[in-house]
Amino acid sequence: MNEILLAVPGITCDHCVAAITDSVGRVPGVTAVHVDVAAKTVRTTGVADPAAVRAAIDDAGYETA
Repeated sequence: MNEILLAVPGITCDHCVAAITDSVGRVPGVTAVHVDVAAKTVRTTGVADPAAVRAAIDDAGYETA
C-alpha cells in the first residue's frame, strides 16, 4: 500500500473537501482520501498513480503545489 501526500493551497472549506474527496476517490487504486483544510493537504492510500491523483485534483478545480 502506498501513500501520496500533496499540497493543495486552494483548500479553504468543506465544499473543497467534498469536491476533492469525490474526484480523487474515483481514481483507480485509491482506497482512502483524507483532505486536511488546516494543512491544505490531500493524502491518499492505495496503489494509485500519483499523476492520476494530481489530475483528479485538477479536475475538481484545484491545483497542487
